[in-house]
Amino acid sequence: MPNVVSIFSGGGGIDCGFKKAGFNICLSTDNWEPACETLEKNKVGQLVVCEDIRNVNFAENLSKIGLTVSDIDVLVGGPPCPAYSKSRFYQKDKKRALEDENSFTLYEYFRALEEIRPKVFLFENVFGFVYKPHQAAFDLLKSKAEELGYEISYKVVNAANYGVPQIRERFLCVGIRKGEGCPFVFPAETHYNPEKIAEDKADGRKKWVTCGDVLSDLDYDTPDDVNIVPGSKYNYLLKEVPPGENYLYFTAEKGYPNPVFKWRSRYWSFLLKLSPDKPSWTIQASFSNNMGPFHWRSRHLRIPEIKRIQTFDDEYELCGNFFDKWRQVGNAVPVRLAQVLAESIYDQYFR
Repeated sequence: MPNVVSIFSGGGGIDCGFKKAGFNICLSTDNWEPACETLEKNKVGQLVVCEDIRNVNFAENLSKIGLTVSDIDVLVGGPPCPAYSKSRFYQKDKKRALEDENSFTLYEYFRALEEIRPKVFLFENVFGFVYKPHQAAFDLLKSKAEELGYEISYKVVNAANYGVPQIRERFLCVGIRKGEGCPFVFPAETHYNPEKIAEDKADGRKKWVTCGDVLSDLDYDTPDDVNIVPGSKYNYLLKEVPPGENYLYFTAEKGYPNPVFKWRSRYWSFLLKLSPDKPSWTIQASFSNNMGPFHWRSRHLRIPEIKRIQTFDDEYELCGNFFDKWRQVGNAVPVRLAQVLAESIYDQYFR
């Protein structure tokens, strides 16, 4: 069973996916206590280290479980991504990429790679990582991989194309140590968008998994519903939004008779409502009263529902308060996507 070190582990999306694919999670690290408690409670791996990544001594911690860095086959992780996000792209007053104060996390990923020297590494981030304004960070990834002796393959993938009930694009980079195998080949997509591809052109792929497919049995009223006003002062408008639409429904361009908003005057997720016939849009890390996606019945999504959308097992227990749990799920790589990727890594390098 190949051994894995996970850094920036968060609530455990990547770790759970690799574990399901037959990998042994030896060490997980994060500096946020609720996430570390979640990893420990679910016994995702052998050891959880809750510490600033800059203070993590990999050799010392691995020795606690009877291992050395040479026993590690795979390094996985996604450095925190606000500096590379789509929203940061439009915020001219905020620092980007390597200028951001948290850019040290990118360098810490390379420190881990240099110290451990695994056979394979997985680097994950938001799809904005490849945007031109973030070119310096992307170039650093490529140059450090070359310097440390790895051949890399990278791609922006949509989780919905791999059976996740969510349209979520992520940048993935897999490196293989030179001389250990051919460059990584990303797994073929297993699902397709039926609105863009005819069934007879699907080449054996299945239709996208929808919200209705995974959430229908969780759609019930709770006593707390009467005390929560989704959309806040715009609750009356949220009730009017058709499933699959957002605030743009109330614009002149959409034909609304008495326009309430100007075209593209708000974030896309403002008053965004799910459709039971489509995958969810991206679940964000921060819970908001005005930002969706909202349930098609004009209510907030619940933690069990966003867990389903992110393909965590129902039995997976999250620690912390409501906002902590939401953040852990919203920041995660969908477990199903991580599993598909891990299975492909296993097949190509560990058979």
